[in-house]
Amino acid sequence: MKYQVDVGHVKKIQRSIWNNIKSTFSFRKGYGEPVPVYGHYGGIFKCGDENLVIHTDGVGTKLLVAQSVGRYNTVGIDAVAMSVNDILCVGAEPLVGVDYIALAEEDDVLVGQIMEGLVKGAEESSCAIVGGETAIIPDIVKGGEKPFDLTFTAVGRIKKMILGNEIAKGDVMVGLESSGLHSNGYTLARNALDSGEWGEEMLVPTRIYANPLLETIDACDVHGIAHITGGAFSKLTRLNKDVGYRLDNLPAPKPIFKAIQERVKSVKEMYRTFNMGIGMVVVLPEDRAGTLINIAKKHGIEADTIGKIIEKKGVWMDYRGKEMNLSI
Repeated sequence: MKYQVDVGHVKKIQRSIWNNIKSTFSFRKGYGEPVPVYGHYGGIFKCGDENLVIHTDGVGTKLLVAQSVGRYNTVGIDAVAMSVNDILCVGAEPLVGVDYIALAEEDDVLVGQIMEGLVKGAEESSCAIVGGETAIIPDIVKGGEKPFDLTFTAVGRIKKMILGNEIAKGDVMVGLESSGLHSNGYTLARNALDSGEWGEEMLVPTRIYANPLLETIDACDVHGIAHITGGAFSKLTRLNKDVGYRLDNLPAPKPIFKAIQERVKSVKEMYRTFNMGIGMVVVLPEDRAGTLINIAKKHGIEADTIGKIIEKKGVWMDYRGKEMNLSI
């Protein structure tokens, strides 16, 4: 099917970007000095005795679904969630953030609805919005009845540095349930689904995992956290490339994923594009899995052990009795 993103090509672009930005690290020494961590879920830097992390992300073409449905008060939650969930992956508590709204024309009603979602997302993550930027750029922002773009940048304080280096054979992976498609894969999803039939479900905002994950970091020896977004389960290798990840207890896909798969056909591409019901994966010792599952459920999120760490490198999924490599 058309409109599938070449995950391998994207990763090549990301490596090229890293090779350029790492040359800037020498510009800052002492306070604000970068911590050279490549390929993780946020940029880490030193501030006195503490490590902070910063990350920016957008909502992508989910905004076009909002336009087709005519509702704009939830996409702000997505914008906050995409950045906040990423900085949680390195063990950070969200502190503050700023938004960026690009518009084709002045529209105070639209901005008000967008801000409603941003404030809700900030509340859910205890992340104060301390500023932002609005741009009117009709020559750039096009498409749909009310063209706009939306991004959010979050800054967090690292409670415990979690970079995946402690992941070892015998650890297990616990998956935390997603709220739906979240905010990736929408270029493909929009072309696979009828927005008249699926539009409202496609607009369900990305779940924010701040409360259960921060509690888990305090209570458990967490070895790795992966936000299942673009690249889906192939992104597990970002945590530690020296081990393998076997997924042998993933939940049955919800109807929206099944509907997309009817068009996509490839099971492998589904699990390399969409979260398939799992929004976060936490790697920790097997004897701590129950603690995390109970914490998640206390916060209204279903969770279960979905796999384990193995010696064989890569990401492997058991599918109908066959082994499928999701990392290539």
